[in-house]
Amino acid sequence: MQRLDLKQLLSQKLSPQQIQFIKLLQIPTAELETRIKEEMEVNPALEEDEPDDSEELDRDDESDDSDDPDASLDNDENTLDEDFEDRRDEPEVADEMPEPDLSAKDDSPGDDAPDNKDLDLSDYLNDDEIAGYKMQGDGPGEEEERDTPLADTSGSLLDSLLDQLHFANLDEHQEAIGQQLIGSIDGDGYIRRDLSAIANDLAFSQNLEVSVKEIEAVLRVVQGFDPPGIAARDLPECLLLQLERRPQDENTVNAERILTETFEEFSKKHYPRIQQKLDLEDDELKEAINVILKLNPKPGGSGPTGLGKTQYLMPDFILTNDNGVFNLTLNARNAPELRVSPAYTEMFRTYDKASKKDAKMKEAVTFVKQKLDSAKWFIDAIRQRQNTLLRTMNAIVELQRDFFAEGDESKLRPMILKDIAQMIGMDISTVSRVANSKSIQTEFGIYPLKYFFSEGIATDSGEDASSREVKSILKDLIGKESKERPLSDDKLEKMLNARGYNIARRTVAKYREQLNIPVARLRKEL
Repeated sequence: MQRLDLKQLLSQKLSPQQIQFIKLLQIPTAELETRIKEEMEVNPALEEDEPDDSEELDRDDESDDSDDPDASLDNDENTLDEDFEDRRDEPEVADEMPEPDLSAKDDSPGDDAPDNKDLDLSDYLNDDEIAGYKMQGDGPGEEEERDTPLADTSGSLLDSLLDQLHFANLDEHQEAIGQQLIGSIDGDGYIRRDLSAIANDLAFSQNLEVSVKEIEAVLRVVQGFDPPGIAARDLPECLLLQLERRPQDENTVNAERILTETFEEFSKKHYPRIQQKLDLEDDELKEAINVILKLNPKPGGSGPTGLGKTQYLMPDFILTNDNGVFNLTLNARNAPELRVSPAYTEMFRTYDKASKKDAKMKEAVTFVKQKLDSAKWFIDAIRQRQNTLLRTMNAIVELQRDFFAEGDESKLRPMILKDIAQMIGMDISTVSRVANSKSIQTEFGIYPLKYFFSEGIATDSGEDASSREVKSILKDLIGKESKERPLSDDKLEKMLNARGYNIARRTVAKYREQLNIPVARLRKEL
């Protein structure tokens, strides 16, 4: 039997404005300019503010600020810092992006247009999701990682390989196979796709019936292109292709034997087994290994002509040290000059002065009103983004003052997201979004913000040391070890304990792996 029950629930939901602010907060400076341009394309009421034009506009409209919607933006800017302080004690949803009270704008004489009974805002602002606040990039609401580089040189090596293919004296059928093979090369310069699958691709995409044997013949031609080792199917083949172009002396021959007959032992650095199998002397083995180590395991990702993507790091913050006084500023691209278009403001004046206000005019003014609301909100969101970034970075500088003063990695203090969140009165998720994909330029270089967050390791003195400090010492110990007898994790643990760091062997192994340092056996050299 069905029954009806009444339940009272209390829940928090992010408004469209808050979702958009979250997206603005987590994108780096490199993408902010693109994001602003996208918004300006979909919202004609938003435009860049030129200093000269804005000064003239201020002089012209000084007498009638009450009729200009831009005036409310100027007034809001003066009270922005006070608003942030007032919101610190509120829940995080309100802290990240307070939802503006749109219904109150009807009674404000200086918002957008004079009071007009024919133009009631409630007629078109009565939906839960306001169309004017829906902006470019609205998705289902889930967070998205944005890792788009500023510059992309992918295709430069691809073009070079295609040029070489045109001079390879192949017929039309073979050239089509070569183009398919070159298009199958990944970022490291390898063809990891099975040749039978490439044959199927040619059959479906170009209606070419080819055999695996034909593809292998063209593949050998492509593998002869520059850079050496390109289009290999695995690492041994890549290295052997490069050895084929070297002078065929004794060292090269021994190197080829090592790769073809004892590659598994070579990858694990079982040198005694290699000597036993190939009957090589110590000097012969050492010279052959040196030849192999000089080869390029990633022919497609080396140099400026690689297939990989080139990324340029643009700092979000700039920190200078003036005789012990830190000056923190945002990158200029983080503080764009935006304003509401005066042309759209003039539309409201025209509507107010019109003697006849028909339905079409009212519909046009409704559209303009939504665009103006969206533009104002976007400008306020950019300002709030700047404020949140500065508050977070100031807290990081305060906690890591010793590091920023000297640049010594051992001066880093243990710091987690919760520490910063408590200092600035925001949620951990907000701090995480600020720290993600952001960086700071200091006198000692550019550092990602995630670099300053680390766990604490207990010491004999009773204080906590940053895990970053322990990693630095661990890296220094491994760098000074004897390559013939590298230090094991047990020995590294004892050496760190002797220095006063209470650390276990498994933690040493974890930090070593995070530093991309192999185990002792793989660090051994002849």
